[in-house]
Amino acid sequence: MPPKRNAGKTWGIIGAVAGVLVIGTLVSTAARNGGGGSSGGSDGPRYRVTVPQTLASGEYKLAKDITQQATEAMPHDGANEHNIKAAGGQYTSGTKSLVMLGLYGVIDDPQTAIDHSMRGMTGDGKTEVAVPDEEFTPTGGGASLTCGVDVRTEMGQKVTLPFCIWADSSTSGNVAETDASDVAKDPQSVDLQEFADKAAKIRSEVRKPLG
Repeated sequence: MPPKRNAGKTWGIIGAVAGVLVIGTLVSTAARNGGGGSSGGSDGPRYRVTVPQTLASGEYKLAKDITQQATEAMPHDGANEHNIKAAGGQYTSGTKSLVMLGLYGVIDDPQTAIDHSMRGMTGDGKTEVAVPDEEFTPTGGGASLTCGVDVRTEMGQKVTLPFCIWADSSTSGNVAETDASDVAKDPQSVDLQEFADKAAKIRSEVRKPLG
């Protein structure tokens, strides 16, 4: 763990990372709010996003539920998303901290939700793309995720931020991770396939059928 004198700064950075995801997901809905759009989505299975006490088969433990923070910031309807609810949490595993934030409701165009979430994450002037996003299929199969690496400057510190985003007709989710032992890790050294596999596991744990 980082020295105690750095603990406050580290958690401040982690809190800021959670805010970045909230902002990015907020842009996903608010950027097109008032545009009307359809309210159809797919006729396939409907899901909600939950906040379990642990993620990735118990590797990460819930440190803070950020559902209320996200809900207060989120419009319930936009041009692409409708009847939206939010759910999210900050999780820890040793020196690693992971933020999961999801929306659920009706999503007309999942790719639009992904595109606007990524744009929102880098729209504040503090965060830049370090490794461009690309689609990854989880090892063993499953729906693809869009993953990349951003670098954010927070409290004078460069923070390497690998992330993965998914979206379907009723949910979208964003998973990002920081490591207090190496916050400025070389972005090119991040194994995004490995992180995509982890994010896919998390998706399966947080996304639950409605009803």
